[in-house]
Amino acid sequence: MAYMSKEGYDKLVAELKRLEGVERPKASAAIAEARDKGDLSENSEYEAAKEAQAHLEDKINQLKRTIASAKIVDTSRLSSDAVQILSKVELTNLATNQKMQYTIVSEQEANLREGKISITTPIAQGLLNKKVGDVAEIKVPRGTIQLRIESISI
Repeated sequence: MAYMSKEGYDKLVAELKRLEGVERPKASAAIAEARDKGDLSENSEYEAAKEAQAHLEDKINQLKRTIASAKIVDTSRLSSDAVQILSKVELTNLATNQKMQYTIVSEQEANLREGKISITTPIAQGLLNKKVGDVAEIKVPRGTIQLRIESISI
């Protein structure tokens, strides 16, 4: 089961519709065009088009499974008392005094450029259930970092 925001769920549904409604017909057309070029045993375009279609179908099936198992989190029932999924957390790295802000999201919604980190990452795992003022010691590939929680919001 994948817990996610309504926004993240809607994005997945839109992506599925795009893949099924736009990309799948394009893939079928590419196969038909390559097939029309003659001998299939020596037709690399045909093989490439079939491979692209198989990759697309895998992606569609994976999205369908994710959507089917998704559990939308009702943000109105969340509390900002402690870090949990969909919490926006302002942190200070105690070693560098650097401020950072992350939103804890599902794996499917993670996007570091937008400041959204997956709940499965070491940082998110180390922050879960911590409160404002707590210092989380988190093991990362480069060692251990200490992050102080400055604020939590939804």
